[in-house]
Amino acid sequence: MKVYIDGSFFDDSEAKISIFNYGFLYGYGVYEYIRIYNGRIFRLKEHLERLLYSARTISLIIKIEQSEIEKAIIQTLTINKLINGYIKLIVTIKGDNRLQYNQLKYEYDTTSIIIIAIDTSVCLYTQSLYINGINVITLPLKNVRHDSLDFHIKSINYLNNMLYKMEAIQHNVHDSILLNSEGYIIGCSSSNIFIIKNGIMYTPSIVEGCFDGITRETVIELSRNKLNLIVKETRINIYNLYNADECFITGTIIELIPVVKVNFKYILSGKPGPITIKLMREFKNLVMSTGTPIEL
Repeated sequence: MKVYIDGSFFDDSEAKISIFNYGFLYGYGVYEYIRIYNGRIFRLKEHLERLLYSARTISLIIKIEQSEIEKAIIQTLTINKLINGYIKLIVTIKGDNRLQYNQLKYEYDTTSIIIIAIDTSVCLYTQSLYINGINVITLPLKNVRHDSLDFHIKSINYLNNMLYKMEAIQHNVHDSILLNSEGYIIGCSSSNIFIIKNGIMYTPSIVEGCFDGITRETVIELSRNKLNLIVKETRINIYNLYNADECFITGTIIELIPVVKVNFKYILSGKPGPITIKLMREFKNLVMSTGTPIEL
């Protein structure tokens, strides 16, 4: 695969950044994962708008037009002949051979843009898990306060999320559920969570610290417009999760995947529910037929 770095392409084995890069030194930067289906980039505008929001929020000034970033993405996909897969788009600061971050200059000529193309052979979960569902746990450790950090920011500093994922692996489950300081569910380590009870869909609200995911918004739209479901964005606790009829999580990379067991307890029958299966089908139909086309 060819990697895009600041206007040039490199073989992935030769792609390099400076050891003084602020992303490497301090975790300072923002990113987006963006999916490509059937030669179309799904929700490209929304992803780029969120990237720019994240950058502005952490005072990372990008003096390049959104259309130019879009052009670089399409070039990356074209040169890699990628029609199904995803990219990781990273924006950070190059650095200038000094370690004092208080000397950072907020100028475009120090900004670094990196685009990594990844094909669908690289995936988080096997196909059998989409059929049978995954297992998750909740942890006694509470997440940081939901009012201490803007969870809309897609920061490349992913330590908190990685620790939750590592904890899940140590317990031999697929993912772990994050709790805010009041004990309410936010989501999983890198995904949003939904439950269904008596035909009504529930998902944590943004004000609880839930990440405003693009796949999350897409699922809410499909649920209301295609399945005529009532969707409530509200507080969800562990009791609600244990007593749900169905549960699933969403994200750009994982799409929709059923959750069948929480803290080693089955959710209802322990099998993916009918609404979850319908939503997975509707989502697949949508992503395969919409998006920004790539001309290879």
